[in-house]
Amino acid sequence: MLAGQLALITAAAFTGAAIYVNVAEQPSRLQLDDGALLAEWQPAYKRGTAMQAPLALIGFLLGALAAWQTGDWRWLAGALVLVANWPFTFFGIMPTNNKLMAMDPASATSEVHQLVETWGYLHAVRSALGAVATLVFLNASL
Repeated sequence: MLAGQLALITAAAFTGAAIYVNVAEQPSRLQLDDGALLAEWQPAYKRGTAMQAPLALIGFLLGALAAWQTGDWRWLAGALVLVANWPFTFFGIMPTNNKLMAMDPASATSEVHQLVETWGYLHAVRSALGAVATLVFLNASL
């Protein structure tokens, strides 16, 4: 079934991008000084959001469609886990994002480093949600 396979692919793409941030990008940026760290994080966050937010929504819609087509609740469960990234981002991560986005890289202090570290831990939840959704979709597709 095409909707389910596309949901799985979309969730896997979301998860891969999220894990890349936690495994490669985040540790690398944390080695920068405070100003450079913030100057890198701000545009990277905007670009990442532009990619990952639609993936979560599209994966949700495809998973919900697969659930409707098959009557298999696992597709809906995976879809709900994947789209849970949206409220988690708004309520869990957005306060940290807003602080970081409001800062000027030219006058960054050590608070930037701590906030970006916190952001990384919060972002790891997004990676975990994506991985769980991917595994649920994979299970439903077998």
